[in-house]
Amino acid sequence: MSPSETERPSGAGSPAEPAPGALPAVAPQLRALRRQASLTLEAAARAAGLSPAHLSRLETGQRQPSLPMLLALARVYGTTVAELLGETVAGRDAVIRAADMEPTAAGGWTYWQAGAPGRGMQALRVHVPHGSQGDVVRVHPGEEWLHVLRGRLRLRLGDSTHRLAAGDSAHFDSLTPHRIAAEDHDGVDLLFVHTLLQSPTAALCLGPTPGDAS
Repeated sequence: MSPSETERPSGAGSPAEPAPGALPAVAPQLRALRRQASLTLEAAARAAGLSPAHLSRLETGQRQPSLPMLLALARVYGTTVAELLGETVAGRDAVIRAADMEPTAAGGWTYWQAGAPGRGMQALRVHVPHGSQGDVVRVHPGEEWLHVLRGRLRLRLGDSTHRLAAGDSAHFDSLTPHRIAAEDHDGVDLLFVHTLLQSPTAALCLGPTPGDAS
């Protein structure tokens, strides 16, 4: 769910088309930030763990990016998910009011920015629907901490599966392959904090990226 992300769906078939009008600001913003970073499509895609074809589809609005993809691209471009979404936040206020947390849909999840932009950590409140991205394995640099607010969560870390209930937390190294899924049909609500490794050299510690998300 974060920087230099590799998404590997376990099932066959191509990803579903995005809902019409979903995340309208993302496509032009992705293209503008890549050019601002002086990166070719191929270089940016490689750094984010995507195929050039898939990144091209994201930049032209033919595909809706998942939250993990947004986090990966934010790290590559040295920015935040909020900027990728075209959001503007004045200053770095220490307090974020509930009324200012606008919901955003990405890859089937709904999330709310719960922290200030441009920080070394990013805090989110996330709703994961049942059956959403449960087959996606994630591997990326950094650390993740999550806390279950409501519902039950199935967390796969490497070869181990953990079931977390409301009040339970997990803190792990994101280089451990992991996947998240809601156990209950009405989904699960989480508090989620991850580190943003924004250095362009951060991806080098991974070596070659296995597979792509096309």
